[in-house]
Amino acid sequence: MSQALSIERCDLNIKVNNSSHHTEPCGEERLIVRRGQPFIIILHLSPGSKEFSQSCTFIVETGPLPRKESDTKVSFVLQDSVVDTEWSASAAIDPSGDTVSVTISSSPSAPIGVYSLTVDQEGVKTNLGQFTLLFNAWCPRDAVYMRGKARRQEYVLAQHGLVYRGTSKRIGGVPWNFGQFEPGILDICFKILDDNPKFVSDTDQDCSARRNPIYVTRVLSAMINSNDDRGVLVGSWDTYEGGVHPGTWIGSGDILRQWAESGPVCYGQCWVFAAVGCTVSRALGIPCRVVTNFSSAHDADANLVIENLYDQNGKRISSGDSVWNFHVWLESWMTRPDLEQEYDGWQTSDPTPQETSDGVFCCGPAPLRAIKEGELTKKYDTPFIFAEVNADVVDMVQLSSGEFVKFSGSSKSVGRFISTKAVGLDERHDITHKYKYPEGTEDERRVYERAQHRNKLQQRGEEPGLHLKVKLADNMIVGSDFVVNAVLTNNYMKARTCTILFFARAVGYNGKLGESCGFASDKVEVPPGEERRLPLTLVYGSYGPVITSDRLIQLSSITIDKQNIDYHKAEKTIVLDEPVLVIKLVAGEATVNQPVTAELSLLNPLPEPLQDCSFTVGGTGLTDGKPITLKIADVGPKQEAKASVVFSPTSEGSNVLVVNFDSDKLRNIKSSINVTVKGGASTGME
Repeated sequence: MSQALSIERCDLNIKVNNSSHHTEPCGEERLIVRRGQPFIIILHLSPGSKEFSQSCTFIVETGPLPRKESDTKVSFVLQDSVVDTEWSASAAIDPSGDTVSVTISSSPSAPIGVYSLTVDQEGVKTNLGQFTLLFNAWCPRDAVYMRGKARRQEYVLAQHGLVYRGTSKRIGGVPWNFGQFEPGILDICFKILDDNPKFVSDTDQDCSARRNPIYVTRVLSAMINSNDDRGVLVGSWDTYEGGVHPGTWIGSGDILRQWAESGPVCYGQCWVFAAVGCTVSRALGIPCRVVTNFSSAHDADANLVIENLYDQNGKRISSGDSVWNFHVWLESWMTRPDLEQEYDGWQTSDPTPQETSDGVFCCGPAPLRAIKEGELTKKYDTPFIFAEVNADVVDMVQLSSGEFVKFSGSSKSVGRFISTKAVGLDERHDITHKYKYPEGTEDERRVYERAQHRNKLQQRGEEPGLHLKVKLADNMIVGSDFVVNAVLTNNYMKARTCTILFFARAVGYNGKLGESCGFASDKVEVPPGEERRLPLTLVYGSYGPVITSDRLIQLSSITIDKQNIDYHKAEKTIVLDEPVLVIKLVAGEATVNQPVTAELSLLNPLPEPLQDCSFTVGGTGLTDGKPITLKIADVGPKQEAKASVVFSPTSEGSNVLVVNFDSDKLRNIKSSINVTVKGGASTGME
């Protein structure tokens, strides 16, 4: 056993690895690597130990509950060479036989976190140490990959920067120490993730989701403020008693260390929230920059309009809407696999607590492209950020009648001189064109109109485009005629002309399609924002002969817009309602070994007679273990099938009487009733 445990010690090669992974500013006390990129460790073998086994297995684990299913625990064997798509390892034995150099490459989509590293040699496990895994802007397969050395230097590695404040007419850059590589900061950043409510409620899912920079950015947006949790900063815009004035802070380090020691820190405002969020994002490996929007709108009622309300004396009436001199938020760089590829790149998020999103004070990440193009149904919180940079402003006076009348306004005053620090220079870089088209242009108004359209859809939980659905009737009892509808909704901004086809076919419970029982078609023009319906009447005379005893009908609708090559399909399978089988105990109560009469009835809903009719009754402790079958005469259309059954319960307590009705056209109609059986009277001898 001692020979199998051949490793004397493991050299994590921290200085070399940290340097090649651009984490050397963190120091040499621990191994910090970036995912999707190889690192090398050196195993020193014990003198006289048996030769290092190439068949060993390496195990990496992160989080308090590592699981293979969540990719927080991964095992991988030695290979000839590492691969860049998953966890892998290769080894080279020194000619002396005393050391083994092991190259390990992590998955470019692995969850970030603190990992343990273990080697398993023929069942003997040796702990090799710990390492910290970060996002990797240098790795092309990583979701945060960023081209350009200068950009990575600015948005991942730079520990100092400028935050722009002031007014649109007087913009000033304020220096800020991000300090993401300062001692202890990285641990605090992971503590922020570990303190978030999602980690507390589902540790396994949260740790697994840390592979996704979208998820991590959204968590940070909520945790940098303390409104819903014990997040980092308490916001205040009027009183600063018992804390630090937001303008006093010069860097993120003091704030983060104070939070780690004693909880939420007083006080922050937008530039402080954003700067601290930038520090944490860069520390975790997500490229990030601080952005300032001058004349920034706060659209409280989500209608993309800032409404300044006044009474007839010119006094301002509070409406909840406002325009700030400036507002500061974040942009983080990542792909958006949950959206189309065109939405990859910079994503806006805002840790300043303004409005809730999914019940939590957080905002974003929203793709910059979606904001510019007015695509407000793209996640997350795009309508709110669009309004910050592109809302219209209207001034309205309230008349004595209570009516509000517009007297002035502007479509150009919101969202000006959107600014961030230039790459490699202490200069302002204007990125307004990344958020919006030039004010007053045809493109800008076109986008605003699209945004209004998308905003209404987003509030209704709908997406742009054509949407087809099948709407059922309220009552669909077997034997009746009823109407179903194919409903086509046009959520485009222009009218669409389409052909709608609507099919009905019998289907078995196993999905096997039967014969047709209905068809309708029509060519319709659907105006923008409206719907058109194609009704299909299902007649018993058509569906009755073809449905099975499962009473299933499959409804399928297809819409065809040949001009725009736009096709849609909707499908539903309906179960026809069956008639009610009524069971009634005549005596109202039951006693052991005493006869009980149950009356049975069922209304024939069909427009034709039922033949070969029967009721079958059974129940444990009620019918002596044998079902009772009662055959009855034919039942006419809309007539009642009736029967009485007598049974003698054999055991007391609560029992269930089950009844089945069967016939040639209505099969297997079931019902049941609870029967409480009392014990019989005892007898004695004199």
